[in-house]
Amino acid sequence: MAANNRRMSGKKGAQVGSGGQRRRGLEGKGPTPPAEARKGHKKNRVANAKAKQVQRRPAPRGRGGKGTSEMVVGRNPVVEALREGVPAVTLYVQQFIDNDERVREALQLVAERGGIHLMEAPRPELDRMTNGLNHQGMVLQVPPYEYAHAEDLANAAYDKGEDPLIVALDGVTDPRNLGAIVRSASAFGGHGVLVPERRAAGMTAGAWKTSAGAAARTPVARATNLTRALEAYKKAGLAIVGLAADGDTEVGELAALEGPVVIVVGSEGKGLSRLVGETCDFRVRIPMPGGGESLNAGVAAGIVLYEAARKRS
Repeated sequence: MAANNRRMSGKKGAQVGSGGQRRRGLEGKGPTPPAEARKGHKKNRVANAKAKQVQRRPAPRGRGGKGTSEMVVGRNPVVEALREGVPAVTLYVQQFIDNDERVREALQLVAERGGIHLMEAPRPELDRMTNGLNHQGMVLQVPPYEYAHAEDLANAAYDKGEDPLIVALDGVTDPRNLGAIVRSASAFGGHGVLVPERRAAGMTAGAWKTSAGAAARTPVARATNLTRALEAYKKAGLAIVGLAADGDTEVGELAALEGPVVIVVGSEGKGLSRLVGETCDFRVRIPMPGGGESLNAGVAAGIVLYEAARKRS
């Protein structure tokens, strides 16, 4: 009976087959982790807080900065942008869209180019994306343009063993003029185009289209302050040549175009700004026997670039 009572008691003796759990429990667990890695420790909380601050901090921009994302809206503009090779991220097509020739061509161009996402979206979503513009069921998202730094343009020329030939724009606000100048710079051996960050045209989809693909070959740099960028070029040995209707020298007589040079083109209405004009080493004019008052900025830049290329050949 006593033996039976022992079997019925709630006391537990050693159990057979513990699988070595007790032995493993006695084993060491390795070196103590540093305080920063121990959950609940003050230093761990501080480290986590710093990590979150780094995650919230905006990513550093490239040396020349980036433009802003852009939307090309409407069937004809979208097709034209795709034809001209304008960089694109996503083509948004409205659900249940009328499948006309332009829609079919856009879809075919996206398939041929590759790397462009094709998204179907309801009309209200496209209305929201375009702020109510007449998108006709098609919206093309253009990525931000990655601008070069002003120094990069001259350095790229020297890396090729060539004298820099750079065009700087002062107050040119029409993206089509910028695109035309990029195209001319590419055609006549220019090493890049410099634009101010404010109150100036940037590399939009319109500029890309006008450049006819040259924007993929010729870099565009952006300067926070155009006058300081020109002064830095001057210190580096580049001649600063400004185009002005009242210039002292005709463009064909300027020997400075044969060497490292920055050609500065002003706006059609106001020309060169005062500070930029004072920074120029030379002020040249384009002779116009026909008696015109001024030339389009893109045309004027093309003429001077041609003259520079002719003198260098």
